[in-house]
Amino acid sequence: MTTPPAPRPRPHRPAWAGRNYTLLTTAAVVTGLGNAGALIAAAFAVLEAGGDGGDVGLVAAARTLPLVVFLLIGGAVADRLPRHRVMVAANSLNCLSQAVFAVLVLSGEARLWQMAVLSALGGTGQAFFSPAAEGMLLSSVNGEQAARAFALFRMGMNGAQIGGAALGGALVAVVGPGWVLAADAAAFAVAGALRSLLDVSAVARREPGGGMLRDLREGWREFVGRPWLWSIVVQFSVVNAVVGAAEAVFGPLVAEDHLGGARPWGLALAAFGAGTVLGGLLMVRWRPRRMLLAGSLCVLPLALPSAALAVPVPVVPLVVVMFLVGVSIEVFGVSWMTALHQEIPEDKLSRVSAYDWFGSVAMVPLATALAGPAEAAFGRAASLWGCSALILALTLAVLTVPDVRRLRRRETEPVAEGGPAAATDTAPEPVSPR
Repeated sequence: MTTPPAPRPRPHRPAWAGRNYTLLTTAAVVTGLGNAGALIAAAFAVLEAGGDGGDVGLVAAARTLPLVVFLLIGGAVADRLPRHRVMVAANSLNCLSQAVFAVLVLSGEARLWQMAVLSALGGTGQAFFSPAAEGMLLSSVNGEQAARAFALFRMGMNGAQIGGAALGGALVAVVGPGWVLAADAAAFAVAGALRSLLDVSAVARREPGGGMLRDLREGWREFVGRPWLWSIVVQFSVVNAVVGAAEAVFGPLVAEDHLGGARPWGLALAAFGAGTVLGGLLMVRWRPRRMLLAGSLCVLPLALPSAALAVPVPVVPLVVVMFLVGVSIEVFGVSWMTALHQEIPEDKLSRVSAYDWFGSVAMVPLATALAGPAEAAFGRAASLWGCSALILALTLAVLTVPDVRRLRRRETEPVAEGGPAAATDTAPEPVSPR
């Protein structure tokens, strides 16, 4: 009698990649693929409906405005209610709004005001989703392996955005924007189903407290009580704004006038995306002890793209610059998430995340709107040099904050999945007060 072959061993996930982390990462990749294509599809849907560039901007602004308005409320809600329920509800709203958007576009009946309203609903969903999602992710891993987990999560997100943009652009050309919007709605449905499976039994139940305003005040005190936190958020409120203006307004103009059109600029943006993936790979292995110091130093290269566009440099040097910037900004991104995970109490993660998100996006629409008037008043080159100077000045200013230079990574003990990490401080130097 022959002995039956032994069953093949199943591949095991790393100990730190628990069920919640795996579900969150998978869902984020799914929605990343859908969202990247949907942004392209929405713009072409507006154009196919007879709109112009200004109408495209109007629909984009309609999404951004409620995102800014509701972010802080979304953070407070996510710290009062089970975060996975907030995420699923937000995904459901995004699924419904994108599905209606798709039906209107496919039927040929889409009107500008309808697209603006649906985009606003999408932005509202994002405002409630983002703080809850970040709080859930930060509490899904233990501190010892947090940096590796966040690096892999961001690699998946960045890879999905790159692939989604490429696939979405191709599908818009082949099947039209309506079907790409329908695919995004389906992606939200899948992601919502995955997030409904998250296990929150190990997360301590949060008491409702004394009301929404009290919750917001508590989050504000947590935010302003940490100099490293508010100084970097203030820094990035301006950095994100000027980078957004350079990429959304000045970059395409320089490409059209000096580099040969949209293709070279698209190549430069693709190089940036590839750089973020390599940066994620780097951060899987590299764990800088002074994480905020390393991360903030890696913000300095963000001044290079604006300077390269101001010259302007040829295509190849611009692609190299964008690639290197992608690598460096990913070092900051992982370091920042690791610092939040280590320093912010679990029950306040979503509120602090909301203030972080608010600072990151609030000034972007204003900077984009002022880019044209700034070019008319000072000239394109001077405006771009001004963007570089602001990035350098603010980053150097942040590096003067003692907590940014001193905050050190702490060794942690593994905890049950889904619960906050129990940290044991081994750093000989002081860190930010709680």
